[in-house]
Amino acid sequence: MKYVKYAALAATLFAAPAFAQSQISIATGGTGGVYYPMGGGLAEIINKHVEGYSATAEVTGASVENMGLIATGDADLAIALADTVQQAYTGTGRFEGQKLPMVRAIGSLYANMVQIVTLADSGISSISDLPGKRVSVGAPGSGTEVNARTLLEANGISFDDFTAQRLNFNETGDALNNGDIDAGFWSVGAPTSSILNLATTNAIRVIALTPEQIAAARKADPVFAELALPGGTYQGVDEDTATLGVPNVLVVSSEMDEETVYQITRAMYENIAELQAVHPAANETTVAFTMSATPVPLHPGAIRYFEEIGAEIPDALRP
Repeated sequence: MKYVKYAALAATLFAAPAFAQSQISIATGGTGGVYYPMGGGLAEIINKHVEGYSATAEVTGASVENMGLIATGDADLAIALADTVQQAYTGTGRFEGQKLPMVRAIGSLYANMVQIVTLADSGISSISDLPGKRVSVGAPGSGTEVNARTLLEANGISFDDFTAQRLNFNETGDALNNGDIDAGFWSVGAPTSSILNLATTNAIRVIALTPEQIAAARKADPVFAELALPGGTYQGVDEDTATLGVPNVLVVSSEMDEETVYQITRAMYENIAELQAVHPAANETTVAFTMSATPVPLHPGAIRYFEEIGAEIPDALRP
C-alpha cells in the first residue's frame, strides 16, 4: 500500500506540466459604458475559440489611456474612438509630439453616439446653454472628453466657459441624479446602462444638435458622422435626436505576431453572434464597416483573414 501511495505521489510531482496559456489583456473603459461588456464578450470568444490563449477585459479610462497602454505593452488589445486612434497614429491632437506609429487595427466595431444628457426641467435645450453651468465632459483620458472638446470648440464654446467636471459614465449619471451637475457628455454606443438607469428615476432630455452645429464639428474633425439617436432608446425620450457619431476601433500593436492576430480576427468575425448576444452595438461589427470606417492601417494578421474571405481592402488600410 505504501508503494502505491508513494508511486502516486511521485507521478504527481514529476508529471509533465500543464500547458500554459498565453494571457491577453483587453483595455476597455468604465463599467457604465459599452467598451467593457464588448471587451468581455471578445475575451469570451478568444477563450472559447482561440487555442492556447486566455483573455481578460480590463477596466480603464477608455480611449486615450488605452492607446498609451498599447504603446507601452501593458495591454494587448484595446478599444478606442477612431479620432483618438487617428491622433495617436499621426501624433496630433491629444498626442501632439507623442506619435505612436505602432498602432494597427483589427477592425471597427460600432459607432459611438455623442449623447448630451440633462434633466428635463434643467432649462438646458442646446449646447449654447452650457456656459455658466456644471458639465461633466467625460473621464480624464477618455474619448468622450476628446469628442466634447472638439464639438464645443468648433461651436465657439470652451471648457473654460463652464465648470468642467471629468467624471466617468456612472459618476456622470449619479451626479445628474443627485443634482451635482447640470449636464453630462457620453460618447458611447446606445443604449448605455448609465443613461438607462438615470432615465428610470428621472425625466431626462437628450440635447439635439442643430445642422449648423453638426456641420461645424464635422469640419473640425471629419471622423464625425451625422447620426440620429432613435426615439424610444431611453425612457421618456420619444423623438429622434440629431447628434454625431464616431466609430470605435479594435486596435493592437504592430509588434503582435501575425498568427495571433489572424486567429483573433477570425474568431471574432466567425462568432460575431456571440458578441451580438452581449450587446446590440455588435450588430454593426461587420467587415464592410471595418473597410469604410477604420482610420489607421490594419495589422497584417487581420489583412490575412480579410483576404482569405475575399474582402476588398482599401489601399489606405494596408501598412
